[in-house]
Amino acid sequence: MLLSCQTDGYELVWYDEFDYDGLPDTTMWSYDTQGNNKQWGNNELQFYTHGQPENVWVQNGKLFISALQTNDQDKPYTSTRLITKGKGEWTYGKIEVCAKLAGGKGAWPAIWMLPSDDTYGQWPASGEIDIMEYVGYESDSVYSTIHSGAYNHIEGTQKTSATFVSDAESAFHVYSLEWSEKSCQFFIDGRKHFEYNKGAKATSHEWPFDQSFYLILNIAVGGDWGGKYGVDESIFPCTMEVDYVRVYQRN
Repeated sequence: MLLSCQTDGYELVWYDEFDYDGLPDTTMWSYDTQGNNKQWGNNELQFYTHGQPENVWVQNGKLFISALQTNDQDKPYTSTRLITKGKGEWTYGKIEVCAKLAGGKGAWPAIWMLPSDDTYGQWPASGEIDIMEYVGYESDSVYSTIHSGAYNHIEGTQKTSATFVSDAESAFHVYSLEWSEKSCQFFIDGRKHFEYNKGAKATSHEWPFDQSFYLILNIAVGGDWGGKYGVDESIFPCTMEVDYVRVYQRN
């Protein structure tokens, strides 16, 4: 249940409380499947489906995203990648996602943002904001990261922070971003654990975060990071639960 439309100088502008049953609301969410034939960008193993109720559903006030193992050699795992592109896009604001994470070796759930338009060029030039990333083989750490032309994982220069969260797989936590013209600040349950500042002389190479971004919720399987130590076949189905998504902007 949504309790307030304002918080700390912010006004609620977009939200999903998942107070319905069935598939995610199509006025708010779409499915990203465009990278299925390219192994996406990180040699991941999953095949993202479109509106398949075994991979994504809303029930009892929560969103469920589930990665599954299949008997198909060409598509050994299925999952869902939900996006708000074209339906929810913002420049600056406060993004809150209350979630309980999928775990196990090979699981790679994420709450993150990409630019609506590649204003400064293809990734990583136009930026990426990772509000929360979690790799199941490292079951006590949650990561927040920014990527740009200057700072990205291809070069090993990404700006990131890992935070100890002992019960990320068994309890709900609020993962949030406060994003302004000057900084990206990352919080878990209201406690700031990472901050990236623009800098007085920053160009788009360091700070491409002055354009519209959209939100992504997904579980990847395997990949260069998530699959560093392989995939434990016993973890499936592995599921991320989301209690709510709320986006605020300054009054």
